[in-house]
Amino acid sequence: MPEALLEVKNLCTSFRTMEGVIPAVNRVSFHVGRGETLCIVGESGSGKSVTSLSIIGLLDTPGKEVTGEIILKGRNLLKLNKSEMRKVRGSEISMIFQEPMTSLNPVFTIGSQISESLRTHAGLSRNEAKLRSIELLRIVGIPSPEKAIHYFPHQLSGGMRQRVMIASALSCRPGLLIADEPTTALDVTVQAQILKVIKELSSTLDMGVILITHDLGIVAEMADRVLVMYAGEIVEEAPVEELFDRPLHPYTSDLMRSLPQLHTEQEELYSIKGTVPALHELPPGCAFQSRCPYATSRCGTEKPGLEMIEAGHAVRCFYPLIQGGVQ
Repeated sequence: MPEALLEVKNLCTSFRTMEGVIPAVNRVSFHVGRGETLCIVGESGSGKSVTSLSIIGLLDTPGKEVTGEIILKGRNLLKLNKSEMRKVRGSEISMIFQEPMTSLNPVFTIGSQISESLRTHAGLSRNEAKLRSIELLRIVGIPSPEKAIHYFPHQLSGGMRQRVMIASALSCRPGLLIADEPTTALDVTVQAQILKVIKELSSTLDMGVILITHDLGIVAEMADRVLVMYAGEIVEEAPVEELFDRPLHPYTSDLMRSLPQLHTEQEELYSIKGTVPALHELPPGCAFQSRCPYATSRCGTEKPGLEMIEAGHAVRCFYPLIQGGVQ
């Protein structure tokens, strides 16, 4: 097992709204090791992005409440003030967002935006930051980086802008990189290139990666371990090979069935019936009960805990799928 870099313990993130308190993330616990890639997967509204924003401290929504522990290198990030957290962001944790055009400033060149992070967190001079920016752009595969540092974001393609975001995120060699749907809206060729860059840099820098996605193909390619989230909770955790070979939660199994099958005839893709329940109207028992073919009356009244079935493989279900059937 790789050395622990980040430990998240009983993370709860809720928002006070006109409809009441919404528990967007509920008692989530996990860890990430150095050089390890942890994928968090689930449908929209499952709590993936809120989890990542809670970790990096970028939830500015009024009425939010974040509790639990987020331990990075022995420090609880939830105990840091805003000034201390700003020093952590960029230098120890960095994040890549799914749409670089909303993260890059359109009125500054890409070189100046990468240099700003280097001068702020690494204390480099203007010239040193410029040279390092060129080197970073070269590392992530930007052609002619000496010229590219003078480009504005709108002069680059979507794939090139995402590479710039990766260069900026890695400028201060953080120990942990969070990538939230980093290949959204990119074609498959560019997607593969971006994922290759992240994978290679993780190995080279011994950097932990939290990769958030809904694409199980990306999970199979990138992950060492996988968290499956549903309605703000972890419903299954396992090494990637174990999860694909033997999913234990009915929701995970249904996600696998939703994948297109290349070697079988399919008239239509399988889809999971129903929708994710509204977070302010969660049922008293299992959140997946209304969509689960194995649900019983117990599932409607009792809330299952996340139980370790075997080493490294945990599931939140009273009736986990064992050898293709219900236990």
